[in-house]
Amino acid sequence: MALESSPPPLSWASLTNIVGATKKRPREAKISLEVPVTGNVKEDEVKVSSMERKKRPSSIIIPKTYINLGCIEKVKDHHDDHVFEDQGSEYCLASKQGTRHAMEDGYGVITNIHGDQKQAFFGVFDGHGGRAAVDFVKEKLGKNILASIEDSEKNENQLEIAVRKGYMITDEEFLSQGVSSGACIATVLLKDGDMLVSNVGDCRVVMSKNGIANALTTDHLAGRDEERERIENTGGYVSCHNGKWRVHDSLAVSRAIGDGNMKKWIISEPETKKLHLTPDCEFLIMASDGLWDKVSNQEAIDAVFKSKDMKKSCKELVEMSWSRGSRDDITVMVVDLQKFVL
Repeated sequence: MALESSPPPLSWASLTNIVGATKKRPREAKISLEVPVTGNVKEDEVKVSSMERKKRPSSIIIPKTYINLGCIEKVKDHHDDHVFEDQGSEYCLASKQGTRHAMEDGYGVITNIHGDQKQAFFGVFDGHGGRAAVDFVKEKLGKNILASIEDSEKNENQLEIAVRKGYMITDEEFLSQGVSSGACIATVLLKDGDMLVSNVGDCRVVMSKNGIANALTTDHLAGRDEERERIENTGGYVSCHNGKWRVHDSLAVSRAIGDGNMKKWIISEPETKKLHLTPDCEFLIMASDGLWDKVSNQEAIDAVFKSKDMKKSCKELVEMSWSRGSRDDITVMVVDLQKFVL
């Protein structure tokens, strides 16, 4: 896949305080703003009217931050075949709404961190109980993790500590709103040739290494022995109905951001794995359980290899799961790891 031109460098601090809109100039300045509304990173152009052109220097260029916070909206009714797609130089994404009344998946992408094309953040989010938690997470989580890295002491475990803090802060901020909703999350932070993979819930990250699927996350399900023991040791209970384990007869996942009414048992502390990237680390598949409930890890890796087209393969994986009977929201992101190997 051809490389796109890189956006201007960004500092870690600037990413945590993103400008939402350009401030208006006084009326007499006669300056018009043209802001392209697209998912791609472009530049805002400030153009001067012909009357004022001779009184000022050439056009001012205001760079946009290279950030994409995905709010996957459904356009048509949920019985159609519409698939949302997105693409950057390092990733591709496809997503399809299931039979619920609202799309509850989301994603986040931040690249060119600190002006370095080898540093990036990717996230896939799967909400439950409404869109509130997903909308909050896609807006806040990446920025909270980057802010935590900026504020943390430099040591061997700096990144792991910062990611955990970013998750916990995002959870606290969301719970303070008093909204009843939750979100499962899988994130990847790439920095200095290392990769930190984190998750809460059942979004999953799988890496292709020499064509072999390597699951980098473990689903946080109520029936998982360690999770069931933790819940029971804190006064909760896990029950099984029709072959499905649930926390307090409700949630099938045991970790998430949000779910304030069950916070004592549904914790937001992520499990994180750190790996050093090598030339045989080919790509990642990050997806919600709408994919993994119907498609195995190796099947997904094989599909990307067979397609030889990252964007096309994302859509094919969505359709593969749908054709096998999934009616859940399905979101699939493929990340090209070769762009981040030092």
